[in-house]
Amino acid sequence: MKNLITDVSGLKVGNSNDKRVATGVTAIVFDEPAVASIAILGGAPGVRDTALLEPEMTVDAVDAILLSGGSAFGLDAAGGAMAALREQGRGYQVRSIRVPIVPQAILFDLLNGGDKEWGRHSPYPELGYQAVIQASADFPLGTHGAGFGATTATLKGGLGSASIKTPSGYTVGAIVAVNAVGTATMGNGPHFWAAPFEQNGEFGGLGLPHPFPADALITRLKAASSENTVIALIATDAVLTKAQCKRLALSAHDGMARALRPAHTPIDGDIVFAASTGKKPLAKGVIDLTELCIAAADTLARAIARGIYEAEALPFAGAQVAWKDRYTTR
Repeated sequence: MKNLITDVSGLKVGNSNDKRVATGVTAIVFDEPAVASIAILGGAPGVRDTALLEPEMTVDAVDAILLSGGSAFGLDAAGGAMAALREQGRGYQVRSIRVPIVPQAILFDLLNGGDKEWGRHSPYPELGYQAVIQASADFPLGTHGAGFGATTATLKGGLGSASIKTPSGYTVGAIVAVNAVGTATMGNGPHFWAAPFEQNGEFGGLGLPHPFPADALITRLKAASSENTVIALIATDAVLTKAQCKRLALSAHDGMARALRPAHTPIDGDIVFAASTGKKPLAKGVIDLTELCIAAADTLARAIARGIYEAEALPFAGAQVAWKDRYTTR
């Protein structure tokens, strides 16, 4: 186990970045079309081709899922991802044509110090293309991919991932770009809200603070109300229907609420995709599904903390400090 979403058999992850623009794209590419759904609990989401993920819609499976910076400009990344997948012979067959199915979610990273004056054509189609091309079982966390330009209210955001094997033998993995309106840490200290779910010191091993910080529940929000959104994918090797993936995505949002304060506000677009690579049938039906839902929430909470823990500050004046720069020098 790598403690990455790629521990789930049947998928790979690719990151592409533009350091000048200070943005990036993450592609989760499935070896074969995967059953998937989505749950949107934030009030200001940005998405592409997500209506087809609802259980009552016709298309059964997707080729990839894209997480991107760039706000609405970043939605162009799906075109590049589709081009790469089409070159690989992927897509939904309609007579002689294949149309790659690539649902996408975006986050806002347009005010992080990067040069956003890209002219007529944004960098996102090429970033989407490269993210698919570079997909592999190993990928870096922190300031990479969709997390490259991400921020939070107090610390540099980033790309996080984690995985777990359930007691029944299913693998659950999470990947997330953390661009939160609030904070992943308690008050002015280094402790993560996700501390109760940490495994093997994956984000510092600090545990919970004692005593509880007096300033922990003071609300800390970004200065601008529209610079937010946490976008994530939960994947499992269990065989699930679209309706069961929907339930998995909804349950995983609990992990977002455990790891961030606040979550699911009117001024963010918090989104969780869920996907099944369909390797292992559910032996105990709804009991196994419940176990997967519990694991999804815990794993997403851990992935969020890892995204902050692994992030590096951007090289711009006034850029947000990274967790490791602020706390590991003490």
